[in-house]
Amino acid sequence: MVWYFVLVFLVAFLTSLILTPLTIRLARRMNWLDMPAPRRLHQVPTPRIGGIPLGVAIVAALAVTIPFPRTDENELMRIMGLALGIVIVAIVGLIDDVRELKPLPLFAMQIGVAVIAIASGVVIFEISSPIDGTPIILPAALAIAFTIFWVVGMMNTVNFLDGLDGLVGGVTVIAGMVLFLHNFKLGQASLALPALALIGATLAFLIFNFPPARIFLGSGAYVLGFALAVLAIIGGTKAATVLMVLAIPILDVAWQILNRVRAGKSPFAADRGHLHMRLYDTGVSTRAIVLTYYALTALFGALALTLPSGIPKLVSLVLIGGVALVVLARLRR
Repeated sequence: MVWYFVLVFLVAFLTSLILTPLTIRLARRMNWLDMPAPRRLHQVPTPRIGGIPLGVAIVAALAVTIPFPRTDENELMRIMGLALGIVIVAIVGLIDDVRELKPLPLFAMQIGVAVIAIASGVVIFEISSPIDGTPIILPAALAIAFTIFWVVGMMNTVNFLDGLDGLVGGVTVIAGMVLFLHNFKLGQASLALPALALIGATLAFLIFNFPPARIFLGSGAYVLGFALAVLAIIGGTKAATVLMVLAIPILDVAWQILNRVRAGKSPFAADRGHLHMRLYDTGVSTRAIVLTYYALTALFGALALTLPSGIPKLVSLVLIGGVALVVLARLRR
C-alpha cells in the first residue's frame, strides 16, 4: 500500500513540477501576464495562469488512484466528479486569467461545478451536532442547498485569500495534510489518496509561487478551493475539521463581505481590507505574513486532528473566532 501512496504523490508532484515552468514560458510568450499597477504588490509582469499546471497535475494523480481497492462502490463516481469539476474550473479560470470574465460567468461556473459534485454523489447529507457530535440528518433539499453553499463558499474563500505570494499554496498543502491524516486515521485509505494528489501538485507549484513568485495562482485559487471543498465531504462530512483549519481565512472573508455590504459595495469587490493585506500595509513583510499563516493553519490543523468532536471543537472554534474578530476590528480602526 505504501508504494501506491508514494506513486500518487510523485505523479502529482512531478507533473506540477514539469508543467509549471512550461506554463510560465507559455504565458510570457503569449503575453498572459499580470502587469504591475498601483494597487498591486509585484513590480514586474508575472504569469498568472497557475490553474492549468495544478489542474492537470491533480487530475493525473486522481487517474492513478482509479485501480485502488475501495469499500464504497460509489466512491469512484465521486472521484470522477471531482476530476471533471477541476477540469472545468481550470478551463474557465484560464479564460478569466486571460480575458478577465465578469463576476456572473464565474459565479455560474462555481454553481455548475457544485452541481456536478452533487450529481456524482458528493452531498452533505448529515452534520455533527456541535454539542455532542451526534449526526444530524438533513432533508434532501436542504442537503443539496447546503452543499452548493459549501462548495461556492470555499472556492471564494480560497480566492479571496490569494493576496500574497505563496499564501494560498502553503495553506492548501497544510489543509490537505490534515485531510490526508484524518482520512488515514479513520481507515479511509482510498480517500486519503486524493488529498495526497492535492498536496503533491500544490507543493511543486509552491516552489515557483513562494515569494518572490515567478507565477501567480490566478484562477487556480478556484481549483484549490473546489478541491478542498469536495475532499472535505467526499467520504463523510469533515466540514468541522476544515472549518477549524481554515478558521482565519473564513472569518476574514465573512468580515469583509459584511463590511462591503454595510458600505453599499459589492461583496465581491476587490479591496485591501483583508487581514493579510492590512498586515502588509502596516509594514510586515510578505514572507513573515505567509509563514505566520502557515503556522496558524498548522496549529489549528493539529487541534482539529487531536480534539474530540463536540464541545472541545466548538469551544476551540469560538475562541479562535473571538480572537480573530478582535484582531480584525482593531485593524479596521
